[in-house]
This record gives sequence, structure tokens and C-alpha cells, in this order.
Amino acid sequence: MRIWLATAVSLSAILSTAALADIDPLSGAPLPPRKEEIPSPITDHFYALAGVYSASAKTHIRLDPNNPPGVQGTPLDAEEQLGLPDHLTQGTVELMFRMGERSKVRLDYFEADRTGTATLANDVVFGNSVFAAGDKIQSTLNWRMFGLIYTYSFYRSDRFEVGTGLGVYFVQALAQGIDLTLSQTNTQSAADPFPTLPLDYTWRISRRWAFTGHADYLNVSLSRFHGWLANVHNDVQYRWNPNFAVGLGYTSIRTSYNHSTGSFTGEAYMSFNGPEAFIRFSF
Repeated sequence: MRIWLATAVSLSAILSTAALADIDPLSGAPLPPRKEEIPSPITDHFYALAGVYSASAKTHIRLDPNNPPGVQGTPLDAEEQLGLPDHLTQGTVELMFRMGERSKVRLDYFEADRTGTATLANDVVFGNSVFAAGDKIQSTLNWRMFGLIYTYSFYRSDRFEVGTGLGVYFVQALAQGIDLTLSQTNTQSAADPFPTLPLDYTWRISRRWAFTGHADYLNVSLSRFHGWLANVHNDVQYRWNPNFAVGLGYTSIRTSYNHSTGSFTGEAYMSFNGPEAFIRFSF
């Protein structure tokens, strides 16, 4: 009876100790209690973000004719002279995959399609077409931007994370002008990759609040091409539960490029700036 009583007491003591702390499998000694991991953008291994972006738009464009060489098109303020909308509300999508503790890959996509109609005040050289003053012009400008960005966190703690690496944005643009008066159409398009140098940063303010952001920029000059791209985003997130967050942010996308050869010849500058609201699923 005493043996069974002693065995029961010993077993109870062992179970009680195991409940309070992990046991070292070699020595049997209790291990230090594990540090609680607070769900946050720093500890997430994956997230999917869907947002609504309300942006003001600004566009300057010049489309040069292919022949004769050296002739330039007419510089245009697309919103003022072609009637393109100067504001848009657009959806955004972003994904992140973390590989280990410090390496992660971010994917994002943005598009902006705009069409406007205006009556020209002056003659306009638009690519291989010449539109006369007084003609009614319908203009379309479509923009696509897909980003693939890798970063390595050179500093990471339970509250702060900062990383950099290498990214590339695949940019596609299509510009079309239709002279509704003369039934004349001109279309030009371009697709180019933009390598960028990224900077990602996160501050876990508290158990539920966090500040995150990223900036991507690079300026490229080649023999017949010059361009730069800057994409900056900052936001504040509220962690509704361990897997869902809502947030408000501000995004600025600006790009400029100049082509002297290829299917697109000319130059363009575009900027989109405005607030963004989003929901975020993560684990």
C-alpha cells in the first residue's frame, strides 16, 4: 500500500512539474518558460492584403512619331488637355511569404485604367497621328504594375524589424488617342522591368497596434532609355484577432521614363498619391 501511495505522489509531482515548465530530455530539469510570441507583422509567416486606394493622378506624356526620326510629339498634360480623370478609386492586392525568420518575399499588383474626352485647343502630334485644333479626342491610358520584392531583415526584435534586398517591378503602359472627328486612331504601348532597391520597416507599437511601411526606388539610365520608379507606402494596423487586421495607410507611386527606340518612343511621367484602407489575413 505504501509503495502505491509513494508512486502516486511521485507521479503527481512529475505531472505538476511538467505542467509548469518544459523538461530537459537529458537531465530532467525544468527548462525556462517559453517567451510568449505576440502575433504581429514581425511574426507573421504569410499575409494576404486587399485594399481600396483613393488616389489623385497626375500625368505628363509625349508620344513621338516613328518617322521621320528626330521629330518630337506634343507635350501634354493628360488630365488638363485630354480630359483624363484626375482622381481614381482602385483596388490593391499584396502578398507576403516569410522564409525563415529574416527572409521574406512580397508580391504586389496595381493597375489604373483611365479614359477621357476633350476638344483640342491646339494642333497635337500624338505618335504617328496629327490631331487638329477643334477636333474631339478620346484618350485612353492604361497602367499595370506588378512587383516582386525580396528583403532580408538585418535588424529584428519582438518590436522592430528593418530589412532591405532587391526587387523588380514589371510595368506595362498603353496609350491610345482616337480622333472622333476624323475617325483616326493611334496606339502605342511599352512594357519594361524596373529593378529597385527596397526598404521594409515594422514597429509593433502594442499587442494590437503596429506601424508598417516600405519604400522602393531606383533610377536607371541606358543608351536609349532613362527611367525611375518610386513606390512608398506607410500604414497603421489594428490586430482584430491573431489572424485578421484592419488598417489605414498612404501610398505614393511615381514613375518617369523616356524611350528613344522601340514600339513606344517619347516620354511619360505619372504619379498616384492618396490614402488606402485595407483588410489583412495572416498567420
